Amino acid sequence: MANSKILTAEQEMKLRQPIDEYVGGIQKKIDSLRAEGTDIVLSVQNHMDGVKRDRSLTRQEKEEALAKDGELLTKAKAVEARNKDEIGKLIADAEAYIKAHYDKEYYQPVEESCRLEKIRAKENYKKKLEELQREHQGIVAKLSDHQEIKDENYVYKNRVFDAKMERDKEFQQIKDRRHSAYTHKYHLLDMLRMSKFSFLETRAQKWENYKYTFNRRAFFLQNGLYIAIILVFIALCIITPMVKGAPLLTYNNVLNILQQASPRMFLALGVAALILLAGTDLSIGRMVGMGMTTATIIMHQGVNTGGVFGHIFDFTSLPIPVRVVLALVMCVILCTVFTTIAGFFTAKFKMHPFISTMANMLVIFGLVTYATKGVSFGSIEPTIPNMVIPKINGFPTIILWAVAAVAIVWFIWNKTTFGKNLYAVGGNAEAAAVSGISVFKVTVGAFILAGILYGFGSWLECLRMFGSGSAAYGQGWEMDAIAACVVGGVSFTGGIGKISGVVVGVFIFTALTYSLTILGIDTNLQFVFSGIIILIAVTLDCLKYVQKK
Repeated sequence: MANSKILTAEQEMKLRQPIDEYVGGIQKKIDSLRAEGTDIVLSVQNHMDGVKRDRSLTRQEKEEALAKDGELLTKAKAVEARNKDEIGKLIADAEAYIKAHYDKEYYQPVEESCRLEKIRAKENYKKKLEELQREHQGIVAKLSDHQEIKDENYVYKNRVFDAKMERDKEFQQIKDRRHSAYTHKYHLLDMLRMSKFSFLETRAQKWENYKYTFNRRAFFLQNGLYIAIILVFIALCIITPMVKGAPLLTYNNVLNILQQASPRMFLALGVAALILLAGTDLSIGRMVGMGMTTATIIMHQGVNTGGVFGHIFDFTSLPIPVRVVLALVMCVILCTVFTTIAGFFTAKFKMHPFISTMANMLVIFGLVTYATKGVSFGSIEPTIPNMVIPKINGFPTIILWAVAAVAIVWFIWNKTTFGKNLYAVGGNAEAAAVSGISVFKVTVGAFILAGILYGFGSWLECLRMFGSGSAAYGQGWEMDAIAACVVGGVSFTGGIGKISGVVVGVFIFTALTYSLTILGIDTNLQFVFSGIIILIAVTLDCLKYVQKK
């Protein structure tokens, strides 16, 4: 009985034939009605677009051609309007027929046939394995020579592998048939409506395509780390109330996580572009320390208690808004100068960013520590944070700065020539150079963008912490920024990554650190967690790269 429900290719076509004939007949009528109307409208509009872009034509020639096309377009639109109601009725008729007959008379029988075929393929595979095992055991029982037994084992493994490949091939053919039967309905609708689908129809097609292309191994390579971290976070949410007597996921805790993540978002967005170029930046933490120190000195409450190279600065005579802007400008300038230097050496002398940014890290830390004697410069004017990043009904507006940064960097990456060149150079620098892209300009540009973002990030951190700038501040932040990018899917192999991934990575690391801190986990052990996550993330990234190769 089950075998009677398994359809041959001819039987499938026979089931579909009445539907194709009925809808095809309506489609012919629609095509004849569109011939003198919609088809000409589309053709003339394309021609007009081409004329507008054609630089070989004079202005007069363009005007004459467009005027002629305009006349044709007017006539065609009149025919289109005249036939609109009739075409609408024909489309409605065809759609009603498809709705009444397609699933019931064609797709459901095909789907059931494919289900039974898959069961039969599994049974055949199981029988094949049993048969191969019996043959193998029979042959081995007759052999005494060690080498002959070894050779037979090798042959047996190959036969098992061939059987598995044959089964997978059959599975794929069954999958293809079911998918083809599902999508044929949308092919018919596509022809009728000229590629116009409702929102639900579009989502249904995307879901079907996702199921069709889904690969379990690729899915876990892509999302395995996220799943593991989510499970860890769920465990922390369960453990925290038991240990601390208070829930972890409260409104205030979520706001605190977002607030802490905001300055770090700038740092991660900056280094993400460098990782996209198969590089990195080890100087981020020291740049944060330099920016924090600079911003604290300028926005300090009263005369500075510490000096820079022995000089005591006093910015109290300047209006507070001027000091705020000056602090931001100086943070951006200082960070950009150092990143530009690293970018120049990287691009000009093909120096690995690991070396150029490590040199930056040492120079910055040495200069700032020597200049300030390593002291902390205290707090900034208490009115400044409330002026720049106030809390409105308990909501920290510093989050909005991070949102703006994400939006701007997303636009740069996805909607500008520089962003497209960034992906091209990261994917294959030599191919990008051959195609006319300046690898030098793109590389230095990425470092300059990173410097601007580092400057903003350190300035915001100064406002968030009410100052306390020192050379030691920000130590280890480069690891958090790089790790957030790697966890977010920005590949160290270059040319692969999304801004959305960076955002997710920053939130994951900030939330994990915050959760462990609430639980009272030692800071040193938190480094262990971060190190394990980085190791797993990079391992998965390498596996994806190896699989791709």
